[in-house]
Amino acid sequence: MLKWITKPVAGFLFYDFANSAFATTVLAVIFNRYFAEVIAGGTTGTMVNLPWGSVNFPGAAIWNFVVAASMAVVALTSPLVGAMADRAGWRRRLLTIYCIAGVACTCALAPMGRGDLLFASLLFIGANLGFSGGNVFYNSFLPDLGTPQTYGRISGAAWGFGYLGGGLCLVLNLIMLQKPELLGFPAGYFGVGSCVFVAGIWWGLFAIPTMIWLKDKQAPIQHISLWQKTREGWAEVSQTLRHVRRYKHLFRFLIAYLIFNDGIETTIVTASIFGSEVVGLDTKELVGFFILIQGTAFIGSIIFGWLADRIGNKTSLMLSLAIWLGVVVWAYNLGWWIGMKEEYYIIGVITGLVMGGSQSAARSLQALFTPKKHSAEFFGFFSLSGRFANVFGTAIYGTAIVLTGGVKPAILTLGLFFLVGGLLLYFVNEHEGERAATAV
Repeated sequence: MLKWITKPVAGFLFYDFANSAFATTVLAVIFNRYFAEVIAGGTTGTMVNLPWGSVNFPGAAIWNFVVAASMAVVALTSPLVGAMADRAGWRRRLLTIYCIAGVACTCALAPMGRGDLLFASLLFIGANLGFSGGNVFYNSFLPDLGTPQTYGRISGAAWGFGYLGGGLCLVLNLIMLQKPELLGFPAGYFGVGSCVFVAGIWWGLFAIPTMIWLKDKQAPIQHISLWQKTREGWAEVSQTLRHVRRYKHLFRFLIAYLIFNDGIETTIVTASIFGSEVVGLDTKELVGFFILIQGTAFIGSIIFGWLADRIGNKTSLMLSLAIWLGVVVWAYNLGWWIGMKEEYYIIGVITGLVMGGSQSAARSLQALFTPKKHSAEFFGFFSLSGRFANVFGTAIYGTAIVLTGGVKPAILTLGLFFLVGGLLLYFVNEHEGERAATAV
């Protein structure tokens, strides 16, 4: 029944388990709120000197702009390094480099506090480059690990294993903050910085099996210089830019993904700030809330992975986007039913079920549309689309916060991403996309 879980597949699963500690502790739950409320000044904000004058930005807006800046760096470098990896067989090597850099920058974020806005922003950009940039190579291994009939379950299992890893790291963070005596330390010994440092160590430690078990395909070109690899990488990018429209349904999917992933990724990196500023949850409550989300996301990833292999990736993805849209509308009207905190927890459960499912179905749909010989290159464009989603999504949401004065009225902008992205996805033909990928 589980014969598809080979050693390379296990290595693939472990990397999601490893780097999800960064996704939860740094991006989604603890550090993002700390950055917005402490380092960037919270609702009082920070005065930023711009060419046309000084402007006061709320902390939540600054957080979104810093995330957008980090995603812009990833977006601009993804196609090049993806093409280089395909041409030189460097996927695992580059994944290792990005992983080590991300872990180092994450650990260096631990002592950051009030007054460290610039340095903390630069370190976060480096850490997020390691996390998101490394995923270019990590995702590109998926077409090598199975068949079109098993992409959904492998991708779903990886997302599920990732949510398990992120959830366990959050449990450890909660014990550190609330019951440090269970670890042999006095009350109040650990703070936000300690949790961030542990997330970095977790990422590096559990990535070791990935670096051992995942194997690159045989490099088509051997013994060439770095300059030649770089030049051929750019040539590969140029060729892909000229011919990507040949894969009509892949091209349509990437446009849809660019838009609906705006909503997903921006929701993930701002949900705890919303919970703090709108609902009034403290750090310990937010950690517990996201542990609940991680548990339901694990279940949702497995369910949607199974569903994608049976009713199709596109249908599963369309279903998840409809639920995402409903969640955004409910969050805007939070408190209409039984109370803000209670409804926020219900929304968290629903979001968890579709969060892993939507991302898993999108990744397996991309794998289905990708010719194997262009896996790293095309997944570089997949990452490029996703990273530009983060650039535009977080920048637009940050601007909406500045214009509306709060995170709650700005949240309706996220609903537009799910609506428009879903409508564009409707015109993608899954069977035609698969046929085009296997015809080359």
